[in-house]
Amino acid sequence: MWLFLILFPLLLFLLLKKIQSLKILNKRLPPSPPKLPVLGNLHQLGELPHQSLRQLSNKYGPVMLLKLGRIPLTVISSAQAARDVLKNHDLDCCSRPPLTGTRKLTYNYLDMAFSPYSEHWREIRKICVLELFSLKRTQSFQFIREEETAFLINSISESSSSSSSVDLSEKMFALTGSIVFRMAFGKRFRGSKFDNHRFEELVHAAESVVGGFTANECFPYIGWIIDRLTSYHAKLERVFHELDTLFQQIIDDHLKPERSKQEVQEDFIDVMLKIEREETESRLSKDHIKAVLLVSNFPDKTLSNRFNYF
Repeated sequence: MWLFLILFPLLLFLLLKKIQSLKILNKRLPPSPPKLPVLGNLHQLGELPHQSLRQLSNKYGPVMLLKLGRIPLTVISSAQAARDVLKNHDLDCCSRPPLTGTRKLTYNYLDMAFSPYSEHWREIRKICVLELFSLKRTQSFQFIREEETAFLINSISESSSSSSSVDLSEKMFALTGSIVFRMAFGKRFRGSKFDNHRFEELVHAAESVVGGFTANECFPYIGWIIDRLTSYHAKLERVFHELDTLFQQIIDDHLKPERSKQEVQEDFIDVMLKIEREETESRLSKDHIKAVLLVSNFPDKTLSNRFNYF
């Protein structure tokens, strides 16, 4: 009894101090729409999330805090706020949240786009900027862009001559795929086993497992049940296996002795394999190469997931 009377004031003091610190923290947080237990603000995101976010930002301001389940999310909706975030708070906001899909497909964040800001990120960025995406390297691939664009125009011209309909979305996807394939792999997109629809399906499958949160990330303890019912992890493993097999086959082709005897245009894999052989300080491995290839070959929605923890 005496022990309880002694400890009770101390516990009460600690509780009041905790409540006060939470009140101070809440005053520093951006405005937020009303939240539901467990769901947070998920119920306020409709079929078109970007329109829902615009409507909410009109009411709660250009800097707004949302909760997707347990995940806090800061939404920036004005040019001035975005400029302040990217210029004055770059180091605080440059790392993306660690998500299941990106962790798996990037070999535990060995790429540049999804890797958190660190010494490893700076090293990979240096390789990409100086070796892969430099002005000199870009200019060396000019003939590829010209050839593939000419092929596209000729294809549309032939369809026009025969009064055949043209699916421009498919044509543009094939154009992008051909250019990227030849720059990264030294292979033509057309005629490969991942031609047109098959490769497009793989791209969309990769986007779907990389571009969002899993139920377990939003709802701990029970979310894994939803992921199991939706077969998320099975789909993730399938996509990872297909991409890994594709990358490994192409890397193996580049390692064949007869390739060194051929006069071929040096592509991204050639450059990174040379760095792996010659520069021991870079610690570049085959998994690093595959992770960089993932980002260089899926440049649209896989890079659009810019949500950051608040």
